Amino acid sequence: MAAENHCDFPVPPIGGLGLGGPGGPCRRCSSVPPLGTVPGKWVRLNVGGTCFLTTRQTLCRDPKSFLFRLCQADPDLDSDKDETGAYLIDRDPTYFGPVLNYLRHGKLVINKDLAEEGVLEEAEFYNITSLIKLVKDKIRERDSKISQVPVKHVYRVLQCQEEELTQMVSTMSDGWKFEQLVSIGSSYNYGNEDQAEFLCVVSKELHNTPYGTTSEPSEKAKILQERGSRM
Repeated sequence: MAAENHCDFPVPPIGGLGLGGPGGPCRRCSSVPPLGTVPGKWVRLNVGGTCFLTTRQTLCRDPKSFLFRLCQADPDLDSDKDETGAYLIDRDPTYFGPVLNYLRHGKLVINKDLAEEGVLEEAEFYNITSLIKLVKDKIRERDSKISQVPVKHVYRVLQCQEEELTQMVSTMSDGWKFEQLVSIGSSYNYGNEDQAEFLCVVSKELHNTPYGTTSEPSEKAKILQERGSRM
């Protein structure tokens, strides 16, 4: 049964034409569009299978963005909806969270397990220019800190005979380079010849990785290096 159209502010009849009065149109109510013709405050988005609920005001922060056009029912946008009425957007929901939060409060907040490049991709897709600039600045700041980290090396001390020395040095690869050669004399005889022995100190640069481990020269290596410098 349809609800009765009732107004608490009836307009007196004018000129006996039946305008106003009980059942007649109201000047105040007639200025309000019928229910359903005004967009609602809340908007539901289905981003890659994950639903987000936000306000139309939030999505309209940037008038040049894709989300603003979506809220304006832009005819150039092919905006399908799911069975709940949510707009379907085929993007990664993981990286949509920081984008939506930025539109809510104007701050860039990215969890430590998310890559800034992923957020940048979404900001560029939705065409939110101010967010694009913020994310690019954050990436440059991150890369600058990494480049300022001192280079570290790992050291190894190898023991070899004189006849093995040339072959060992010439076959070093994978970033290893020769640092120091320490003679430890002839400790034994092989046949009728003395076999000299050496300690060969080599090093390798460690690249900066988030979970990499760094190694410093061991105490034994330092002692051997000092011993070699005195010989």
